[in-house]
Amino acid sequence: MATRDRDRFSTTTRLRLLGEQTAARVYRSQTKRQARRSRLTGRAALLALVLCSLIVALAYPMRQYVSQRAEIADLQRRQEQARARVEELRDTKARWQDDAYAEQQIRRRLHYVMPGETGYVVIDPGAAKQSRADKGADRRPWYANVWDGVDKADASDQ
Repeated sequence: MATRDRDRFSTTTRLRLLGEQTAARVYRSQTKRQARRSRLTGRAALLALVLCSLIVALAYPMRQYVSQRAEIADLQRRQEQARARVEELRDTKARWQDDAYAEQQIRRRLHYVMPGETGYVVIDPGAAKQSRADKGADRRPWYANVWDGVDKADASDQ
């Protein structure tokens, strides 16, 4: 028993025990580190970096491409509208070349009558009543008349 106790306290035994304990700690820490180790390897990080740089490099040209395509579509739409307007104006010009159409428009717009015809102008009864209501306007100050005119114009818009 004395040999056992002596072995237990010997330097070599102590060093061996310390080495085993240290080896066990290192082994445990390596297994924990391997378990905690992220799945992101150096290659995956490089691939992610390359993909991000490609996305950033292509973002501006793609944005320009999309905006230019939208501008082209808008210009084509405007061109079609201009063509339609040109066709409409050509039709109107062709109608005005016809003497019967021109005469009809002159009679309607300018109230012309042919010799021997009697022209009549129909007055709106509401307009006659309103003109009678405005007869008292000459007794009021000018700025009141202006303000009433502004109110009437505003009421007609609504």
